Amino acid sequence: MSFIHVEKLHKSFTVLEKRRKGSLFRERKTVEALRDLSFEIGRGELVGYIGPNGAGKSTTVKILSGIMTPESGEVTVGGRIPWADRREHVRRIGVVFGQRMQLWWDVPILDSYLLLKDIYRIPDEKYHARLTELTEVLKLEELLRTPLRLMSLGQRMRAELCGSLLHRPELLFLDEPTIGLDAVSKLSLREFLKWENETYGTTILLTTHDMEDIAALCSRVMVLGHGRKLFDGNLETLLERYDTVRTVKACYENPSVMPALPASVTASREGEGILFSYSPGETPTAEVLRLLQAAGDLRELTIEPQNIDHLIAAMYREMDL
Repeated sequence: MSFIHVEKLHKSFTVLEKRRKGSLFRERKTVEALRDLSFEIGRGELVGYIGPNGAGKSTTVKILSGIMTPESGEVTVGGRIPWADRREHVRRIGVVFGQRMQLWWDVPILDSYLLLKDIYRIPDEKYHARLTELTEVLKLEELLRTPLRLMSLGQRMRAELCGSLLHRPELLFLDEPTIGLDAVSKLSLREFLKWENETYGTTILLTTHDMEDIAALCSRVMVLGHGRKLFDGNLETLLERYDTVRTVKACYENPSVMPALPASVTASREGEGILFSYSPGETPTAEVLRLLQAAGDLRELTIEPQNIDHLIAAMYREMDL
């Protein structure tokens, strides 16, 4: 039996549109946030849940966490109906939103943790053991007496993760956990999430626009668009099917260099460098790199895959959405 079961989930909202010229009133419009959404997640999975803004990701998380009630459909998490068994449900989940803090802003984070201990009724022995473990892994030992407002963004995110995991939740929702973080902080956070998932089998649902987060953490990816599930499978299959364009930025010692490339490769200047876009299916990456190197002395070369927005756009084109 799956840990998370979602079947034919539907949720819509009524919004007010801008007044038309000559009209005194705004018109009501029904927006379908989720349409017949179905999926299963096993216990201990780490799943990436991606899609453009307005796709329905946040609505899904709110329903799974018990904050919102759907209009129709079936949802169970660990055998519980989130909104019907909310008190018991919230004792078993953790939630971290990249732009919203649950810890108190002006008090030392240790005081916030002690309050969370009382809220979740964590026994003293288990609390101290878990706090010691998390603060060591997240490198928070020297920050326990520091108010949240005096911390860097990376430190605050580590502190938030610690607070969300003190009660050992069986399910963790992460919404843009690395947004705004520097490269070092991102790597540290990803390593911790892999450790938590592998060590305790914590089920993690990660929503993000950062493809590097997905690639580093998730073997399985679900893609949502217009409230519908567009893809559910492994990351390699997703990239093979939709990641069809590569972008290379080359900076030469001689800025006037412009390599001779096949017509299938487009080029445009950006600052001191040149951006080249190509399809590996038409022109292999090795051939593009060979031609770029042969054109002159390279000072810098960067290859980037498409971002999530481009992947979604390719799916929309294929499905005529």
